[in-house]
Amino acid sequence: MIRRVTAPGLFPPPTYSHASVVETGTKLAFLAGAVPLDAEGEVVGAGDPVRQAEQVVANLREQLLTIGSDLEHVLTTDVYVVSSEPSVLSTVWEVVEASGLSRGPHSSTLLGVACLGYTGQLVEITATAVVPEQEEGR
Repeated sequence: MIRRVTAPGLFPPPTYSHASVVETGTKLAFLAGAVPLDAEGEVVGAGDPVRQAEQVVANLREQLLTIGSDLEHVLTTDVYVVSSEPSVLSTVWEVVEASGLSRGPHSSTLLGVACLGYTGQLVEITATAVVPEQEEGR
């Protein structure tokens, strides 16, 4: 269903693929950015990009489960972090790696940005995922 590709002529990426190829006829989902809000709409982990990344991944997983998918079916992500420091981006990426998103490994872009949509928000992840066909009787 998903073929992960690393271009042999490029520097090998540490925990992601250069491309993910999906066969024709596969159902795809394009997810809105997962943000670090709790069920009441409050920002979780104020000032803590690692805690926010954990909440974002949990929220992303909830989005995926709702449509019949999960983290291992993610093809590509864009990970946005409010910081200009590579070390901060790296700590957020460690959360992504530990989450199961890199199991594929999926294709990803990690970006440092000036700000995000909610006051105090430090992390956001957008994703495209395969929605696997459900077996009869499930």
